Amino acid sequence: MNELSISLPIADRSYRLAVDKAHEELFRKAAKLIDKRIKDYSGSYAYKDKQDLLAMVALEYATGYLQNDQLLSENESEWRTKLLAIDHTLDEQLKYEASHVL
Repeated sequence: MNELSISLPIADRSYRLAVDKAHEELFRKAAKLIDKRIKDYSGSYAYKDKQDLLAMVALEYATGYLQNDQLLSENESEWRTKLLAIDHTLDEQLKYEASHVL
């Protein structure tokens, strides 16, 4: 693994992380996205400190993650059902052809 030590500013604090070099840009974009959402929330809601804003951002992203996970699960189930139907149709066709070859 090709690790790189980086420092990410989030909510006016700096966090040092060791990340795979291939994922550095992903972490930097994530930190910028979190900071942008904190600024958006700070303009829309009353808050005591940055922790309140971080909690709102965390809740937003956790909810989005769970919604995406549920949608993925539903899509997988739908595709599995369709693939099983295709598999059944192919099996029936092969049985039909095999019985008419003899």
